[in-house]
Amino acid sequence: MADTLTPQSPLGAFAERFSALPSSASVVEEPFLAMVDLWVDPSGPGGVAASAVLGVDELPRNASTIIAGDDVEVIWLGPDECLATSRGRAALTLESQLRQAVAEHGGAAVDVSAQRTALRLHGERARDVLAKGCSIDLHPKVFGLGAAVQTMLGQAAIVLIPLNDNGTDYRILVRSSFAGYLAEWLVDAAEEFAG
Repeated sequence: MADTLTPQSPLGAFAERFSALPSSASVVEEPFLAMVDLWVDPSGPGGVAASAVLGVDELPRNASTIIAGDDVEVIWLGPDECLATSRGRAALTLESQLRQAVAEHGGAAVDVSAQRTALRLHGERARDVLAKGCSIDLHPKVFGLGAAVQTMLGQAAIVLIPLNDNGTDYRILVRSSFAGYLAEWLVDAAEEFAG
């Protein structure tokens, strides 16, 4: 009988601790998000082809931005690099489709789904939790929908994405190797707002 590999969430052991956090600063893991690193000129023919595969009008061209489609989000990581994420598409399928779309235009696409995990920080004190360890201006007038930044939270490099315009809902992408550290940090920072 062949061995079968089963995906393991890097933060599965934190579910109980996350559930004990106050609703004003709740944390949940959103594991197994499909993530594909895409390298292509966003304004060239490869960018147009990739946009068609992703179902978005165009790839992000400005620093610290995100473009959302029906079942994907495309995050600007550099002048010719973005990260496509999806809950609705299989990572290997998305990687294959993007690779075919950009290959003849000098682009590349690589499945990096196992590299990071996603956390959701939600509640009226979510911004206060982030402010304890993040140096960017988190005010919703500055950091709202359409933004996505690479920054530090505590000692962990993250991608931070606001999910609304009032500072109460964020998605945090963190490398799997730093996920445990960041989970501990978030639990400690959020516990202050209990009761």
